[in-house]
Amino acid sequence: MPIFLECQRCTACCRWPGQVRLTDAEITRLAAFHGVSETDFIQRYTRLRHDRRGLALQEKPDGGCIFLVGDDCSVQPVKPQQCRNFPNLWNFPGFEQTCRAIPREVSAAEYHRRIELIKLRGNDQI
Repeated sequence: MPIFLECQRCTACCRWPGQVRLTDAEITRLAAFHGVSETDFIQRYTRLRHDRRGLALQEKPDGGCIFLVGDDCSVQPVKPQQCRNFPNLWNFPGFEQTCRAIPREVSAAEYHRRIELIKLRGNDQI
């Protein structure tokens, strides 16, 4: 049986240094959510990706996400797909030591259903 990791919204993944890659559509949504132009959003909240092939969210000096406020994601309704996909559709080395997701054994059909929901709405909608 497949194992599905149920996100507990502990925000440990938001505190891990790395890069959250952004698509043009995500920039549009995030800018609208903040009530700023896309140009202003890009200037305030993004940086060039390490591979120089697009933009990523800036990080706080401690490596945490720029949109992490306390234990909450301030852009939860429009967070990037990369964030929505964690931990089932992507993760990083050592995530198991910090992530509080609960592993659940589910049927193959249920696993597939939950993965499709993540792609559409993110972990908080499952």
